[in-house]
Amino acid sequence: MEPVNNDVSAGSAEGANAVAGTAPGAAEASGATTLGMVLLAVEELWPESLAEQWDEVGLVAGHTTAEVTRILFAVDPTLEVIEEAIDFGAELLITHHPLLLKGVTSVASTTAKGRAVHRLIESGTALLTVHTNGDSAVGGVSDVLADALGLQNVAPLTPATNGLPEEGIGRVGDLKDVLTLGDFAARVFGILPAVAGGVRVSGDRDGLIRRVAVCGGAGDSLFAEVRASNADVYLTADLRHHPASEAREAAVDGRPYLIDVSHFASEWLWLPAAAGALGNVLNDQGHDVEIRVSGTNSDPWDFILTPG
Repeated sequence: MEPVNNDVSAGSAEGANAVAGTAPGAAEASGATTLGMVLLAVEELWPESLAEQWDEVGLVAGHTTAEVTRILFAVDPTLEVIEEAIDFGAELLITHHPLLLKGVTSVASTTAKGRAVHRLIESGTALLTVHTNGDSAVGGVSDVLADALGLQNVAPLTPATNGLPEEGIGRVGDLKDVLTLGDFAARVFGILPAVAGGVRVSGDRDGLIRRVAVCGGAGDSLFAEVRASNADVYLTADLRHHPASEAREAAVDGRPYLIDVSHFASEWLWLPAAAGALGNVLNDQGHDVEIRVSGTNSDPWDFILTPG
């Protein structure tokens, strides 16, 4: 991935170097910003009630009374990202993907998950997950993707059950001007961080499109909603062979066309917006916290071979 401008500051924290392991009550007594205060701001932006039932979001490690002066946002809680957070001096790492989505019976340091947990705790770095609640909320992953593509009249593909009309999984909207599928795919390629997988397209390169459905991350469970939205093209990640093939077979006049992108790349776009939003809330509440977006490319693929 190309280097990114990843400084999103809610204030200056120069000289501050407290860690998440601060003794309970010490940070609060000093009037400092605590992890608990940050959690309240996060809940305001991305309520846990918006998370899907199968998801695991919220605080994974950290004392709510510990002081927070620096926060790092990232897509994945990989060991490389954790080390980046530690090197930055962040007392809090906020990731989109959960570290412990599936149950484990051990966090021994002989396992990858265990090494991550040990490194977080031993370094005094708290970990917070904002996953499908970050997808569904206003200004969430798919909202940011839709905005980057210039979509108008945007609405959720699947409205939230217990949320606002604007909340839910996926988004659908209209381009200001009609584009060919080839030109739109080029626009997609241009806004995403560079990854090995690039952008895969299914459909007539010269086909005209206006209505666009998007879902950051894996979205091949939403084809019924995409068809119901009358979208000309569906942009998402991790499209598997059979769902994609069946979607092509069920297409009407070739639509919806399909654009398959990197899972990491589609969700990375949200990080600067999320960091900025949290910084604004904390700043409005009088908290002095420095926020940065990770520069680590955690896409799992390194290179690809293609015909020609």
